[in-house]
Amino acid sequence: MVSCLKKEKIDLIISNATVYTVDQEFSKTESFAVAKGKIIASGTSDEIRNKYEATNTVDAKGKFVYPGFNDAHAHFNGYGVNLMQYADLRGTKSPEEIYEILKEHHKKFGGEWVLGRSWDQNDWEVKEFPTKAGLDKIFPDIPVYLIRVDGHAGWCNSKALEIAGVTVDSKIDGGDVLVKDGQPTGVLIDNAETLVMKHIPDISAEQQRLGLLVAQKNCFAAGLTSVTDCGVSKSTVLMMDEMQKAGELKMRLNAMLNPSDENFEYFVKKGTYKTDRLVVNTIKVYADGALGSRGALMLEEYTDDAGNTGLQIARQDYYDKVCQLAYDNNYAMATHAIGDGANRLMLDTYGKFLKGENDRRWRIEHSQIIHPDDFNKFGKYSIVPSIQATHCTSDMPWAENRVGPERIKGAYAYQTLLKQLGWLPNGTDFPVENIEPLFTFYSSVFRINHEGNPVGGWQKEEGLSREQTLRSMTTWAAKSSFEENEKGSLTPGMWADFIILDTDLMTASPEEVLDTKILSTWSGGEKVFEL
Repeated sequence: MVSCLKKEKIDLIISNATVYTVDQEFSKTESFAVAKGKIIASGTSDEIRNKYEATNTVDAKGKFVYPGFNDAHAHFNGYGVNLMQYADLRGTKSPEEIYEILKEHHKKFGGEWVLGRSWDQNDWEVKEFPTKAGLDKIFPDIPVYLIRVDGHAGWCNSKALEIAGVTVDSKIDGGDVLVKDGQPTGVLIDNAETLVMKHIPDISAEQQRLGLLVAQKNCFAAGLTSVTDCGVSKSTVLMMDEMQKAGELKMRLNAMLNPSDENFEYFVKKGTYKTDRLVVNTIKVYADGALGSRGALMLEEYTDDAGNTGLQIARQDYYDKVCQLAYDNNYAMATHAIGDGANRLMLDTYGKFLKGENDRRWRIEHSQIIHPDDFNKFGKYSIVPSIQATHCTSDMPWAENRVGPERIKGAYAYQTLLKQLGWLPNGTDFPVENIEPLFTFYSSVFRINHEGNPVGGWQKEEGLSREQTLRSMTTWAAKSSFEENEKGSLTPGMWADFIILDTDLMTASPEEVLDTKILSTWSGGEKVFEL
């Protein structure tokens, strides 16, 4: 009798799948129906086929369906800009290797400046900061600027220093011009980077648009359907909004604002802004630098750099001012804090405004090294620890050298952080790390590098379970931007943002996770990538 009933016409049916809904019960199903971009029903394949008739029916043939991954901390626009302008220096093993890449890059692309990104002296045989000497030999008359992998140090040649007027006497709050033998070495830490970077020509609007589209293409191929862009300008937000409304940019974006007067006047003081694909409700600031460049603000000196406690990017009154503005206009705060000093600074600063439990969802980005006395402040003030698990496995070869055996116990402590609120968002911080969310899953669960070391996992007790990890990359990531009722789970009423994989992440071995293929990616029921 059921077959005689008139079926409801809809847009899409996914059937014969293993669907991880990531609902409250973490339940599984095998089929769901989509109409007008949203999931309207789920159940067995027979139940859905008997009730609905779809324009597009996909037989998943037993493959595995998950909510689209949501990167809760990345630099989407920056990644796109890098693809247009910067030589990729990730994984290079020496300055000499970088010199060869730069020569080829300049030969191919030309330009007024030679730009590169993602070098890391910790990957070199001699694990020391480079100097300008090698760059000067190759490019004596063209300015060169190379951003370290974490974005918190830059390496440039003499021509760039000359253009910027940087000398041994140059000083800047929250930054450092490294000096050796009475001359700048060419390495600039944190705020000192701006001395040179402000002289680099802006990317054209057309290049930026193209960069956003290439970034989107790569994100969809990686299984990402949503990204939080941590720190963007007014013009970039408006460009994203325009491209989304024109149907060019389908990526859902949580655009965190740079703390500029322009952003405060145009966005913050007018309240939050939201469309189906764009959320603007957060101000992003920096409390300190990075651990790799010893700019992270520590309560005590670095174990491997006596007398150095890192850098505080701004004064207390600045953080108070921005927090007050956010509080008054119902915006969330998101603050980069790596060292235990920076985390204490911002936990206490937030606490002055939040006072106790609340639902403001103010965030600490990275929450990387926490003093034992400070973990409870996340729960006390309902502060969200936003983590990026690949930092753990990238940093583990040298992190203990920076902070010693005691402080390292409070580093990358994801289970301890999770206990504070019962949820946390997870991301990659691309292009600081690789764009792949599967690497996030791998690092979160196994706490090993891609070669399988250390055996058993580094500080494994602080790793997340598979279920916790998947939630951190889907529903909890959505919750961090106040979107948990719209996306992040494959349940009726949610956007049909999902991915089809060839592997079951809930049972796969570490090797199988890394070998997992994204077969297709869907945004609002529309296929946006297929392998």
